Amino acid sequence: MRTNRLRQIWKEGGRTVNAWLGIPSAFSAELMAHQGFESVTVDMQHGVIDYETAVQMLQAISTTDAVPLVRVPWREAGIVMKMLDAGAYGVICPMVNSRAEAEELVSFCRYPPLGQRSFGPIRASLYGGADYHDHANREVLVLAMIETKKALDHLDDILSVPGLDGVYVGPSDLALSLGFRPGADPTDPAMLEAISHILETVRGRGLFAGIHCLSAGFARRMWELGYHMTSLLSDGRLMVMKTRELLAELRAGAGGSGVSGY
Repeated sequence: MRTNRLRQIWKEGGRTVNAWLGIPSAFSAELMAHQGFESVTVDMQHGVIDYETAVQMLQAISTTDAVPLVRVPWREAGIVMKMLDAGAYGVICPMVNSRAEAEELVSFCRYPPLGQRSFGPIRASLYGGADYHDHANREVLVLAMIETKKALDHLDDILSVPGLDGVYVGPSDLALSLGFRPGADPTDPAMLEAISHILETVRGRGLFAGIHCLSAGFARRMWELGYHMTSLLSDGRLMVMKTRELLAELRAGAGGSGVSGY
């Protein structure tokens, strides 16, 4: 089976950067995957992506060495198993708030006797290899999103679940749950303390941690803190930011005339 490069890099002490895709397009997924990210995540929760398009996007990502990940829309057996069968090498699951929910998530991602995943790797065996079933329980990553106060309160219990590889921090929902405005790259001391606490607890158990970031500076800060993976924005937000930057530069050069076309 194809080795999961993220596991290798993280175990060796390396850090990775992850692309985040919300645009339902195989071509844009291919473009992003070719930019040098170690992994690329297809977002089926807040992205406007359905199953058929997600499969095409995974196929496009597979033209590179980037590890294909999927954020599933919810902790639901059907979609988790379908995305793994489609070739996702890791699942990021939102709103995992208790040990029972983490156990359920893991059970969807692991073949018996470690879980209840149904056998049918229709595309996973093409991407991963003919011996996919023999090694999938070891290679596929299972990451629970920690993004609520309840999850913080039950963090030790969540991390004690066998088969869970680590967590992914969602700063916006975490901020909302703690009484702050949503957004990445938080500056409030209480939010930064929560982010540090999550990391320390995760690393204390020898697991992995990722976090969503708005800027390269904050992402580098999270690397330095000890986070294994940082995600930068999303494909849509990157497109909007660069477009605004170029338009502002153009119009400033035109003397601020407000020219909007030829």
